[in-house]
Amino acid sequence: MRLVAGTADETREVGRRLAGLLRGGDLLVLSGDLGAGKTTFTQGLGAGLGVRGDVTSPTFVISRVHPSLAGGPALVHVDAYRLGGLPELDDLDLDTSLDDAVTVVEWGTGVAESLAEDRLDVDIRRARGDEADETRTVRITAVGPRWSGVPLPSVLGL
Repeated sequence: MRLVAGTADETREVGRRLAGLLRGGDLLVLSGDLGAGKTTFTQGLGAGLGVRGDVTSPTFVISRVHPSLAGGPALVHVDAYRLGGLPELDDLDLDTSLDDAVTVVEWGTGVAESLAEDRLDVDIRRARGDEADETRTVRITAVGPRWSGVPLPSVLGL
């Protein structure tokens, strides 16, 4: 599925709407250029899940856990940019929370796919050229039986 978000707020809204489909154990692997909107998208997920704390880039701390304030799953937000591969990702002990939390791994392509059989691959690209243009293209690819038959387009308002 491909959609266009014209502003950062629209990118957050895509994440917020998608959060309504998520449950503990879900994995999202985010990719895209630097500044494309991966954290912005994750902020929307956090808002939709009703988690505690501001969702900010975990670049320097590598991983943050945002507990739910709404009785739902926590959000585990990981930045794999500085990790040297799967062994360093394994060192984070994500498997202890994978079954209960929604786990989002920014820069996770080529590293995080092995964490779960089912996942959503989310690729976010920003328009090139005009720096003031906030338009982003968001591609969501569902992988695995968990997502078979899930109406992503209708939930996202497409």
